[in-house]
Amino acid sequence: MNIYVGNLSYEVKESDLQALMADFGPVVSAKLIIDRTSNRSKGFGFVEMENEADAKNAIQTLNGKDHLGRPMVVKEAIPKV
Repeated sequence: MNIYVGNLSYEVKESDLQALMADFGPVVSAKLIIDRTSNRSKGFGFVEMENEADAKNAIQTLNGKDHLGRPMVVKEAIPKV
């Protein structure tokens, strides 16, 4: 299952995002979105988790939770059409 993780601190790295989500189950991939001109994080990313139940647990637990001084937005990623 793909998960959108937003409102992240600009200091968060992909490895931090992976570690945060790995507490809930196996992570297939974690990708931060980077601004091309400034080469810094845009403050959001996507995580793909192996197990849907683990992903739903992560969403329910982490959505709105404070991380590095910012309340995270964690929800199922909606695929682009």
